[in-house]
Amino acid sequence: MTSILAAVATEIRKTELRELDLPEIPSEGGLLKVEMTGVCGSDWPMYLNYPKSKGPLILGHETVGFVDRLGAAAAQRFGVKEGDRVALEEYIPCGHCMYCRSGDFRLCDATEPGLGGLRFGSTPLSIAPSLWGGYCHYQYLHPGTVFHKVPASMSAEEAALALPMGNGIEWAYLQGGISIGETILIQGPGQQGLACVIAAREAGAACIIVSGLGNETDTRRLALARRLGAHHTIDVESQDLLETVADITGGAMCDLVVDSSSGGGETVTAAIQLARKRGRVILGAQKRKPIPAFNADLIIQKFITVKGMRGHSFESVELALQLIASGRYPMHEMCTHLLGLKDVDTALRTIGGEGLPGAIHIAIDPWR
Repeated sequence: MTSILAAVATEIRKTELRELDLPEIPSEGGLLKVEMTGVCGSDWPMYLNYPKSKGPLILGHETVGFVDRLGAAAAQRFGVKEGDRVALEEYIPCGHCMYCRSGDFRLCDATEPGLGGLRFGSTPLSIAPSLWGGYCHYQYLHPGTVFHKVPASMSAEEAALALPMGNGIEWAYLQGGISIGETILIQGPGQQGLACVIAAREAGAACIIVSGLGNETDTRRLALARRLGAHHTIDVESQDLLETVADITGGAMCDLVVDSSSGGGETVTAAIQLARKRGRVILGAQKRKPIPAFNADLIIQKFITVKGMRGHSFESVELALQLIASGRYPMHEMCTHLLGLKDVDTALRTIGGEGLPGAIHIAIDPWR
């Protein structure tokens, strides 16, 4: 085989199937045979902007697959061998800066496309060897690739949840510090909000509250949140959020508020109001728009810690794979749509709220 098929984002809101040449693999690199790639919410703004600003590219970074080939140097460095089943992170760190050496490689400047760095799923075809995204038969393995081993018994669709699950574990547990007996409010019942529910339940939270909209999609997601372990769900369109949380908590409010909502900045203002004195607020979802003015003095008066979040860490993804493999949660209920390369436009529009109904996590099977 000398060529493979990829869904290439060629312009805003458009992908096309293209045959691309399989590259020569350098000694320090490799090639992954893609089994499944999840559709991340962050793919939507990239779909709307990157094809114009960067040129054609292959989106998709929640990739699971099999190591197909390795260069001689890569075989020694990567810690994996040909045939291994792995999940990739989108970050491609340099490996030698302060952040990489301290284990927080997601903060490495080399992972920032805006600073000239590389990431899987957001690097254009013009940068050799072009195969940087998961909506493709094969994906290039850069020398800085971060791998996670995936059990053979785990379904590909569930394995593709490793990164969004990792985000939930990172935000609610590793950074949010939710613990036994505490109360957490999760704003937004999307895939990452639902992952926060699982993380909070595993950590022993006494009261898990999830808020969402009253539309059909969020109504289904809130029902799933309860099946995953949420004690209360709130429809913010028919219930007053602050009053309802105060009623649930007896006026004590929340030890931790995680904003995983992709809506406007109003949820940030609400999160600060919903946290108790000495509470914590985790801002996990980028708004990509100005946040309305709010009373910043409230942060001081309530002695609140407000922390902005990046995505998963290596630890959180490892924990996510362990939780998925445990079978303690109906993860399959989060896997709502499975599509092929010819349907990538539909998948991206769906994640942006314009496509198929009832979506939580969508996966692309490139061989479908």
